[in-house]
Amino acid sequence: MRTDDLGIPRFTKRDLVDMIYSGHADKVHVVLCDKDDDIDKFNEAMEAQGMNPLQPYIPLDVDQKTFDGVCQGEWFMPQEYKELNVHNYILTKCETQEETARCAEELAEFAGRNMMPLLQYMIYLVDFMRENDIVWGVGRGSSVASYVLYLIGVHRINSIQYDLDWREFLR
Repeated sequence: MRTDDLGIPRFTKRDLVDMIYSGHADKVHVVLCDKDDDIDKFNEAMEAQGMNPLQPYIPLDVDQKTFDGVCQGEWFMPQEYKELNVHNYILTKCETQEETARCAEELAEFAGRNMMPLLQYMIYLVDFMRENDIVWGVGRGSSVASYVLYLIGVHRINSIQYDLDWREFLR
């Protein structure tokens, strides 16, 4: 597999054969192939089997900065998470006044930095990992200073218990 200047993958005939032989024939319709790879015969066979055809690779006429901006503005998660009220989600998990005050302060900073979509995505990601029995670490780096991330489940370090300053994470 190769990628273009924007990081979009392009697959060769060899990549397709490898996907088919590794049991991933049902996923080949989502790959982008070079026009010179003669995918017409392959597509005829796919359609005859009732499967989706391959899509040709068409370079995008945008610069790297524009492309990155569009990608950073789109979060690939279910609509219910895009509409999730993060404030309510977090504040209902708080058990004490100290936790509520800490979360309100952190959430105000996240909101001020336009990071609510990131928190929505983190909630989705943690839910997805739990539902699919995917293991992730206890926590590392300055992220463990955030009590909001602790309540979401991103890490397992109670920053209030250890008196960690959340500003360390968002500085």
